[in-house]
Amino acid sequence: MVYWRSSPRLKDTLSTKHWSSKAHVDELKRTGCLVLYEVDVDDMDQHPTLTCMKFDIVIFNFPHAGHYSWLCERDDELIQKHRELLKAFFKSARGMIGEGGEIHDSHRDDYPYDQWKLKELAEKAGLVLKEKVWFEKSDYPGYHNKRGGGIQSNKKFPLKECYTFKFSLKPEFTTHELMPSSSQTTSILDDDISYA
Repeated sequence: MVYWRSSPRLKDTLSTKHWSSKAHVDELKRTGCLVLYEVDVDDMDQHPTLTCMKFDIVIFNFPHAGHYSWLCERDDELIQKHRELLKAFFKSARGMIGEGGEIHDSHRDDYPYDQWKLKELAEKAGLVLKEKVWFEKSDYPGYHNKRGGGIQSNKKFPLKECYTFKFSLKPEFTTHELMPSSSQTTSILDDDISYA
């Protein structure tokens, strides 16, 4: 299964901003993959098609909260947006993995990307780091890293200091003990992110 976080016109956007995507989507469909549009990491565990499914692995390669002309990657405001995106992803993805399942996030681990504090966000979402491995693009046949925003959106970005972080549920957070995400609340205080 493959799905994308998207805007309301993703199919059109993919063909204009990422013109190579059509062949990839067609190939995925040809091999039997279910391709879903309009799935948002904030509530993907509540998506009508996904709500009753459990996965062995949920993968988010190189998450990014978007490009803004007035912000650069090292700006605190953009770093916070990235942190909020990852917080939402981990919270939603943890309810989508089956017993023994994993959540994988491929991520640069150099400055300023290390300021996103990926491991801490995952831990606060009830996850534990099982393994950190060097990102191997060859593990994803046909994958090409592309910028996601409007700024040169079909261009590659440098894969420096990239790893795949593999998380699983903390022992005290088994899938049958998790509360539905609608009954959980979150709050952000500077660098502190907590779940109530």
